[in-house]
Amino acid sequence: MTVAPDAPLSGIRVLDLTRLLPGPLATRHLAEWGAEVIKIEGPIGQDDGARYMGLTAEDIAAQRPSLTFRRLNAGKTLLRLDLREAAGRDRLLEMAREADVLIEGFRPGVMQRLGLAWETLHAANPRLVVCAISGYGQRGPWSGRAGHDINYIAMAGVLEQIATPDGEIALPNFQIGDLLGGAQAALSGLLAALVSAQRHGRGRYVDISMAHEVLRHHVLAGATLAATGKVPSPGRDLLSGGAPCYGVYGTADARHLAVGALELKFWQALCEAIGRPQWGQRHWSLGEAPGGDAAMALRDELAALIGARPLAHWLALFDPVDCCVTPVLRLDEAQRHPLFT
Repeated sequence: MTVAPDAPLSGIRVLDLTRLLPGPLATRHLAEWGAEVIKIEGPIGQDDGARYMGLTAEDIAAQRPSLTFRRLNAGKTLLRLDLREAAGRDRLLEMAREADVLIEGFRPGVMQRLGLAWETLHAANPRLVVCAISGYGQRGPWSGRAGHDINYIAMAGVLEQIATPDGEIALPNFQIGDLLGGAQAALSGLLAALVSAQRHGRGRYVDISMAHEVLRHHVLAGATLAATGKVPSPGRDLLSGGAPCYGVYGTADARHLAVGALELKFWQALCEAIGRPQWGQRHWSLGEAPGGDAAMALRDELAALIGARPLAHWLALFDPVDCCVTPVLRLDEAQRHPLFT
């Protein structure tokens, strides 16, 4: 990983005690932005489980960790310390005195039991920013519970919304809790604390609860609940399938189109392109309520029309039309698409 000498975090030193996905991805971004990141693992048996996720025969033969681990920890210095031993704890405290950030992802209470609580770290370096990522926060009725991404988005009311009108829930292969609630929330929190430390000379403790952060970002469904007193019905809200102008439609060759014609002008351009200009007046902004019988019937008509032709036909038709219609790409297709190459 090549980092420019004038990168925005050049000169910032980060001690990374995290494992698996949320913390390591957050600190990889810090490294990409120029920070010196020192990843600290325990001895064999206490190391990062990501080393073994997707481990191949080639990896074993080459005596290297998995590709997942290598990607998440690119650009970092790797160091092993046994924090259960006094010598390991002393070394970490020595390093903390010269660091700007320490980030950890242990269960709440582990750092205290190791003798590395916030009070100890703060006394060693008053400017140090300490960020702790956990599933349910450092304090509270669920702080000691184990969990994973699926649990955090389930508890935050997000998983229930990723469903069809019949209520069948889809499990996304994109870790919303880990990536939004964990990695991105940790980045925003610790960077804000870092700015404060550099201005005022005093570090802060950043407590990231992945479940709480997901709930905090559940903005649009939350606004609907606040306005109506009801949770949006899965598959029938404006952005979840209840409006014909915004949804996913199958094509004749078992592929899909993503239609995002949310604004009236885009919807009317789409309707003109498919030869149904009369549909242009049937839009949520003109009074056709999302999730209502009329909207769902029109969605079915549009689905039947799109389902009669293969994906290539629709891509050729919509390519010159500015109406927010794209293919639903597989990951391998996305990586080859000119947008990303």
